[in-house]
Amino acid sequence: MSEAESNAELVLRSTRVVTPEGTRSASILVRGGTISAVLPHDAPVPAGARLEDVGDHVVLPGLVDTHVHVNDPGRTEWEGFWTATRAAAAGGITTLVDMPLNSLPPTTTADHLRVKREVAADKAHIDVGFWGGALPDNVKDLRPLHEEGVFGFKAFLSPSGVDEFPHLDQEQLARSLAEISSFGGLLIVHAEDPHHLAAAPQLGGPRYSHFLASRPRHAEDTAIAGLVAQAKRYDARVHVLHLSSSDALPLIAEARAEGVRLTVETCPHYLTLTAEEVPDGASEFKCCPPIREAANQDLLWQALADGTIDCVVTDHSPSTADLKTDDFATAWGGISGLQLSLPAMWTAARARGHSLEDVVRWMSARTAALVGLDRKGAVAVGRDADFAVLAPDETFTVDPAALQHRNRVTAYAGRTLHGVVKSTWLRGQRVAADGTFTEPKGRLLTRGR
Repeated sequence: MSEAESNAELVLRSTRVVTPEGTRSASILVRGGTISAVLPHDAPVPAGARLEDVGDHVVLPGLVDTHVHVNDPGRTEWEGFWTATRAAAAGGITTLVDMPLNSLPPTTTADHLRVKREVAADKAHIDVGFWGGALPDNVKDLRPLHEEGVFGFKAFLSPSGVDEFPHLDQEQLARSLAEISSFGGLLIVHAEDPHHLAAAPQLGGPRYSHFLASRPRHAEDTAIAGLVAQAKRYDARVHVLHLSSSDALPLIAEARAEGVRLTVETCPHYLTLTAEEVPDGASEFKCCPPIREAANQDLLWQALADGTIDCVVTDHSPSTADLKTDDFATAWGGISGLQLSLPAMWTAARARGHSLEDVVRWMSARTAALVGLDRKGAVAVGRDADFAVLAPDETFTVDPAALQHRNRVTAYAGRTLHGVVKSTWLRGQRVAADGTFTEPKGRLLTRGR
């Protein structure tokens, strides 16, 4: 027995462990919060180590969600680090990266980042990192934010919905990209073209078809084309957020073939919900870009399977229930998905012939790689001992009252989903199990450290 094995403190054993090499029976040895060995299932338990045998439940690497709006401080009544990270832990997510807007102040200066970190420090049930924001007037703040450890910078190409986070025009985008590329940073972009949005019919009211027409696919397609052109100009690394338009997929594939450093995400709601099934007035389904038609969804799944789309994240963007009015034009746009993202994705993926290994690749390995978290995203030696224990064949019906989100509004209410998260582990410590939680054990993460 090697020193790494003999010094183990915990052995987590399952007949089904999802590893980078495939799913197999294994005993995972943990020491000091790190995976020290992955051994055959019947390997002897080192003296002094605690054995946790989860039987036939599947052990996955903890999910890494790189697109979460926690809204804390400033709009904490919308969510908050305590509730968001509990919901994430309940759903098998062990790391999230917080978006720079909807909190007050937004994370657009180094000082504002320090405020955010101070608020989060004693409330995080899982590990938390931070994005910075790129605004028309904060180019001077981008390098200091980078040096403080943000994972990259978010920009909007159309109005964000909050006055304190204005969008970039093409000239401002160029200035921000030039600066970010000068220090090797990453720009992540809400890509909808404001001119196409302004020209689209804005009828308002409760009809979902009217809302869908107000956010046409070509608004996304045009914005992504402009972003690709700017990325080529500056040899910059860029990432398209929450892709919903399948029409943009050929452009994305072509840009990558030409060597553009472009990555793309989509979200569970685009892959599991369709425009045809959204009831009129049901603004819990409202998000921007919008949930589109079933035929569009099929093409997103194909792109995910062939690698044109890299990863899947929640874009958890909650609000208080009163902002979810029955008028799609004025209701807050955002879907709360932290706690339900894994079962929602697994339910849809298994129906389309995909495996849990695929889901892990899309929601853990590739999201960790996107932000350079090389200790996350895999059950492998040297990685953090972050796990989700899943009963993949068990089902449950979504009851909003059972959610840990501060505001229990969900587009998945009443749906029957496959995949029950039995427990969630952070650096070898069980932080959530069967609806109970430990005190916060999460750490605040910085890029490259």
